[in-house]
Amino acid sequence: MAARTAVIVDGYSTGNFLPPAFRRLGADVVHVRSSADLMPSMAPPDLDRYRADLACPAAAAIPGVVAALAAHDPVAVVAGAESGVPLADALGERLGLPGNGSRLSSARRDKYVMIETLRAAGLRCARQCVATSAGDVVAWADRTGYPVVVKPLGSASTEDVAICRTAAEADRAARVVLANTTMFGERNTSVLAQSFLPGTEYIVDTVSRDGRRYVCGVWEYVKTTTAAGKPIYDRDVLLDPGTAPVPELVEYVDGVLAALGIRHGPAHAEVIMTPDGPALVEIAARLNGNMHPGFHDRCLGGNQADLTALAFVRPDEFTGGGYSRRCHAVVHNTSTTADGVVESVDQAVVDEIAALPTVHAVTVKLAPGARLRPTEDLLTSPLRIFLAGPDAALLAADHKAIGDLKDRVYRLRGQGEEA
Repeated sequence: MAARTAVIVDGYSTGNFLPPAFRRLGADVVHVRSSADLMPSMAPPDLDRYRADLACPAAAAIPGVVAALAAHDPVAVVAGAESGVPLADALGERLGLPGNGSRLSSARRDKYVMIETLRAAGLRCARQCVATSAGDVVAWADRTGYPVVVKPLGSASTEDVAICRTAAEADRAARVVLANTTMFGERNTSVLAQSFLPGTEYIVDTVSRDGRRYVCGVWEYVKTTTAAGKPIYDRDVLLDPGTAPVPELVEYVDGVLAALGIRHGPAHAEVIMTPDGPALVEIAARLNGNMHPGFHDRCLGGNQADLTALAFVRPDEFTGGGYSRRCHAVVHNTSTTADGVVESVDQAVVDEIAALPTVHAVTVKLAPGARLRPTEDLLTSPLRIFLAGPDAALLAADHKAIGDLKDRVYRLRGQGEEA
């Protein structure tokens, strides 16, 4: 019997973990691009892992792509990155496969529609407005009260997200969004402004099959602040599933999944525990961008990629429930104030970081010739380091040691040269 096939749409970044996950269960994989060319802003899909690579850059191409995919006997269509969510919904629906359908696709991709859908379902969420000019953002913020959050409608990785405490800051942030394209190559013709949600932010990752969901992990964001006063992500800290506020967060996210029609596949939610209770920042129907299968297997007893493949290929073996914390774990996204072109990577320093007792893996994001920029979001974080161990104090000690080493990883052009 020929192998069934999983279709991965925009298999960028951690979407690269999906092909081996499906292959381990005996499924072949085909890639579909939502753009004519590969997007340069994310780690590209490894196309050597796929039987075929199809382009579907416009709605007119969908019938032909559906016909081509049908010949591969598909069992699933899964978004590998956020940009692939609407197309994955449409292709899965046309092929008659288990999926989330297209009726609520916009609510799973457009952050304004997302929050309004939650509001209609009676879930706690931010006040917001969508505008096409900075002046309209400022007028709304003046009426609502500061601080406010200004961001694009459809980006990721905290790109162009700003917390604004004055009208001048809101005006500047809105102009930045409207002047830019997103990391997915989409021009920002509108800008989103939301009321600021006070409290600690958390990650809740899930995988679902027919509405039966498994909680893959709940992590607490620990943030630092740039010299300009902007909060940036420093560490994701794994929480024990039995401790507060995890049960309340999971219950809230169950409501979010239901409201947005996420009944199949992975989801990555960011939630703030406000004084009034949980409120969604945003959710994406794709893998966590910090997902690392070996690391997650070690600290969680499973990972989102393998669970996604299991949910589609062997649904009878996919059970609901949730993770157990097998050890303390942290994902550390380093920051830098350096600015320049990378001349070389000092592998000896990378090896020194990797040799620290609790370091599981080190991801060096930049290659020689790339531009190192001062960190202002996850896209400009130069290193991602995964730590796991039996004692939180050991992880804290290694986190401190990394802080002393991280700025020696990249040598910049002209660095050390005499004027």
